[in-house]
Formats: sequence, C-alpha cells, structure tokens
Amino acid sequence: MTQSSQSSLRWYALHIRSKAECAASRALAGKNYETFLPLYRSKRQWSDRAKFLDLPLFPGYLFCRFNPHERLMPILTTPGVISIVGAGQEPLAISDGEIESIRTITRSGARVEPWPLLCVGSSVLIKDGPLAGIEGILIDASKRRRLVVTIPLLQRSVAVEVERQWIRPVMESESLLSWTEGCVESKKIA
Repeated sequence: MTQSSQSSLRWYALHIRSKAECAASRALAGKNYETFLPLYRSKRQWSDRAKFLDLPLFPGYLFCRFNPHERLMPILTTPGVISIVGAGQEPLAISDGEIESIRTITRSGARVEPWPLLCVGSSVLIKDGPLAGIEGILIDASKRRRLVVTIPLLQRSVAVEVERQWIRPVMESESLLSWTEGCVESKKIA
C-alpha cells in the first residue's frame, strides 16, 4: 500500500467477539489492514499466585484503518469480527486525533484502565465504600462527585459526596426515569 493511499484511509471501530480481540487483530494484519488494539496491564490474583495480563482497553472492540467504500467482506469475514461500528449500515469514522491520544496514553507508561462513561445526570450505583448498594443520579462530574438520592413520594432529595472509583453506571429504572421527567415538567410550569 502506498503512503498516499495509506493517508486517505480512516480509522473505524470493529465490534469483536469476546476474548477474540488479539486473534482478530492478527488476522486483519495478515490481510494487510492496519489495526490498533490498545492494551493495559492488569494484575489477576488467584489463591496460589498472582499474574499480570495484557487485556484490551476497550473489551470487545479493536480499531482498523480502511476505506469503507471498498469491499468490506474481507473485514467482516475475519474470525471474531461481529460488525463495523456505525449508524445503521454506515460505518462511523474515528478521528486520527482520538486514536493518537489513546496511543500516547498507552505508550506513556502511566497506569491506565478501562472506565465507564459517566456524565452528569447518569444513573449510577455505588459499588464500594460505606455507601455500597445505593443508587442515585450523578450531579457533579468535577473533582468532587455528588450522588443524589431521591424520595419521589416526598419530592425531596439528598446529596452526598462520593469517591470516583466507587461509582458505576446502571440502567435507569422506570421509577427514577419517570421521576426525573416529572422534575423537568415541573420546572417548565413553575
């Protein structure tokens, strides 16, 4: 592949069968596709020993550079590849800057690990610490994270500061979703 044709290719995310990321990356490289599978080092503890493993930073995904207007069957028929991530039948490209940022992070030697996307307004569950098991809404995504727990019947809430590592996203329950929609409606009326 020439340098000029290489520079016109874009990065795309491929959805990969669980635990098949490395094999799919090798198979695509064997078909002359440029791939990027960011890994992180994780310590796994067993009762008799500890072991360090290199695991995918984005489990179930790898990045591949190609032209989506050319034949996609060589990619889609690669063992382990489920699909190309996109909207409907249209693959969505990932910017070179985002890929380069991930490369820089993984090469830096800094401790890196996967982390769920958490934004203000997300329903979250506290998995660790003294508040383990509590579900609420994340209201502050800066250095100080706050969890809001609501009693819909009283139409009152309480906020508590929580550690970032305690928080995990959850699916919004119907009661919480309907209550938050009610809050929006009541603010519009007031």
